[in-house]
Amino acid sequence: MEYVKVKDADKLIYESNYVVKNPERYKNKWSDFFGNKNPIKLELGTGRGEFIINMAKKFPNVNFIGLEISNSQLATATEKLKNQKLSNLKLINADAREIDNFFGKEIDTIYLTFSEPWPKGIDEKKRFTHESYLKLYDKIFKKHKHIIMKTDNKGLFAYSLETLSQYWYTFNRVSLDLHNDEKPIDNVMTDFEKNYYKEGRPIYYVDATFND
Repeated sequence: MEYVKVKDADKLIYESNYVVKNPERYKNKWSDFFGNKNPIKLELGTGRGEFIINMAKKFPNVNFIGLEISNSQLATATEKLKNQKLSNLKLINADAREIDNFFGKEIDTIYLTFSEPWPKGIDEKKRFTHESYLKLYDKIFKKHKHIIMKTDNKGLFAYSLETLSQYWYTFNRVSLDLHNDEKPIDNVMTDFEKNYYKEGRPIYYVDATFND
């Protein structure tokens, strides 16, 4: 997926108080970092921040962390946060494969919102629901594992249902058309999702847990 490059993205990220520049320092210390014992929820591939910012506004008693590898995308998120005062939100500019360097068993929920589908078989291991990533998540989840995924990509969704079930996750909720579901959820949309909604494209959703 290609994005428009943001001029001075590195500078915008560096100057933002929302971006944690040395996240490895806070491994096993994120509750102290936030100054409370509230649940910590992590979004992988936070993009331009629409979802994680609005989640932080909506749920002030939950701590949110958005991780994004793209400097330009994260810079856009920091611009949205100018003049905002959200003590329960932080951002990290890093590769998702590094998350076990940043977190111990501290995360309550992982959000996968419109992740890159990587449709070619050769790229399978890059999918956020590949077994290698599920094993990585084991290292940072608390005892109870919880993944919430939204995507417009039917192939990725089918693949993810299979890998999650093979990894012994239980599906609490599955929707093949989230916005037209008979039992609506309390949904916060991403930038992509807003556009897809206008186009009438179905959004696939799964809420999955695994209790050791």
